Amino acid sequence: MDSRTNAEDCLGWAATDPSGVLSPYKFSRRPIGSDDLSIKITHCGVCYADVIWSRNMHGDSMYPLVPGHEIAGVVREVGSNVQRFKVGDPVGVGTYVNTCRDCEYCNDGIEVQCEKGAVSTFNGIDVDGTVTKGGYSSFIVVHERYCFKIPNNYPLASAAPLLCAGITVYSPMIRHNMNQPGKSLGVIGLGGLGHMAVKFGKAFGLNVTVLSTSISKKEEALKLLGADKFVISSDQEQMKGLSKSLDFIVDTASGDHSFDPYMSLLKTAGIYALVGFPSEVKFSPASLNLGMKTFAGSITGGTKLIQEMIDFCAAQKIYPQIEVIPIQYATEALERLVKRDVKYRFVIDIENSLK
Repeated sequence: MDSRTNAEDCLGWAATDPSGVLSPYKFSRRPIGSDDLSIKITHCGVCYADVIWSRNMHGDSMYPLVPGHEIAGVVREVGSNVQRFKVGDPVGVGTYVNTCRDCEYCNDGIEVQCEKGAVSTFNGIDVDGTVTKGGYSSFIVVHERYCFKIPNNYPLASAAPLLCAGITVYSPMIRHNMNQPGKSLGVIGLGGLGHMAVKFGKAFGLNVTVLSTSISKKEEALKLLGADKFVISSDQEQMKGLSKSLDFIVDTASGDHSFDPYMSLLKTAGIYALVGFPSEVKFSPASLNLGMKTFAGSITGGTKLIQEMIDFCAAQKIYPQIEVIPIQYATEALERLVKRDVKYRFVIDIENSLK
């Protein structure tokens, strides 16, 4: 197959309207450029972003829409200028596939903050003017700068969720020095992002407390994920017992919640990193000012940090908890994701189910 021609069909699953129901869809990928990789996709993680845009929840979805921005696969072709990859290499692609490569953020390797806007892996506008289509598909063409080496000993199914869920929590944890052994971390929410924050926290040598509204997650938080403590956040007595005890909090909850009760758990000069997207953020200035606390936001990360995280996971043998599914189950998986019925990340087996 010669992907230098536009005629080659890529097989994907796409949403065609705001119902978000996915069905088979054939389309053409852009021809491979001199700096591009053509990647055979083997696995793709299922992220809440896939729900948002397949259902047009932000009002900007361009149909047909092929979701998926936690992509793992194998290089099948390289452009003439490509230096870092060769055919057969295991490779990952995350939430963006292009940036200006010229602003201060791109030059610093934090391309996700590109001044001209990073081009999303799906539902963005590609270099050739077409709409980008994501990882629920058989292959993808991406500039090598936005591709990541996956160590040979790291399973591709496990690598996929690192490209969004993993980096979304790793990024603020590194930026705010949450990797100091012996310090204490609170993790709010125990889904795809939260369970990775727990795993990273333990790998960094932190004392980790999971803060959840769901008692049903207690046993897995402590035994499977290795958290040190589990607290029901709606139980005022339990929360009072944690007052001023945490150095750091990573808040992965996207449902609306009060912030003041959680802020009260931070020590003086504690840091609160928000990575979820509730409809509003509201807390008393006293919650912030009196204890010299820092409240910070974050999204995914730049290319340097993403590669560092993948290598860290391979070295430390950190693997997301995944449920591997066929592409035919994708619509149902998105519905289960809305209901928070997943432990802890769906990964689509593209290689064996997309025919």
